[in-house]
Amino acid sequence: MRNDVFNLDTQDGLSDPDPVRRAQITSKLPLPKRFYKLAAVAEQDGLFAVELDGRAVKTPARQNLVLPTRDAAQLIADEFAAQEKEIDPARMPATRLANTAIDGIVNDPQAVLEDVLRFASSDMLCYRAGSPERLVERQTELWDPIIDWAASELGARFILAEGVMHVEQPREALAAFGVHLGQFKDAFAIAALHTITTLTGSAILALAIAKGEISGDDAWKLAHVDEDWTIEQWGEDAEAAARRAIREREMIAAVKMLEAVAAS
Repeated sequence: MRNDVFNLDTQDGLSDPDPVRRAQITSKLPLPKRFYKLAAVAEQDGLFAVELDGRAVKTPARQNLVLPTRDAAQLIADEFAAQEKEIDPARMPATRLANTAIDGIVNDPQAVLEDVLRFASSDMLCYRAGSPERLVERQTELWDPIIDWAASELGARFILAEGVMHVEQPREALAAFGVHLGQFKDAFAIAALHTITTLTGSAILALAIAKGEISGDDAWKLAHVDEDWTIEQWGEDAEAAARRAIREREMIAAVKMLEAVAAS
């Protein structure tokens, strides 16, 4: 057995930011066989490493896969433990998120936070339908409380728009939002925030989760108000449902990681 073990993202395409695209790529590649019996967490100098049969797991950049809390490391150990005869990276979102944090975000967290802030400048929650009336009412009922929370608790007063034409958000709103984003220093929390933002299309929802205002489940539902409306009217497409399920697994993993590192 080698001293360092399987690196999930060494296969071409597995670092693609789109989880659906990653799943498509993975489905066409031969999966590595499971070669270990036990996936466990080991404490090392106040951090927590993931080990397979006692040997350290490495990131794609050959760094030890270590996390700031036992709960965070356990998320990854559980993903390795859940693998059966083959190791399927597409079904290990927490592991990929940790790899991203260690290999990419640790060295430049500000760039990732700035990307989240760019989402806030055109946040999904700020763009409303003009019709039909029931959809407009549903968006108002479900999204306005989060917009109001951002204004009252974050000091970020976002402007709402009808349709898809871009509206320039006030600099003051983005600056206030950025102050709260800047409170996050942990690379794993930042990676989770970014993942949640890209999956929902809303930096406001991501920050609301991070600050305990709403649950991950509630945020996922809020992110799909328009899609669920369409399904109610026309029915659900099986292929679209499968894509959504993949993205939801990514979302759940990111929320769990955010919660797991919150105390670090």
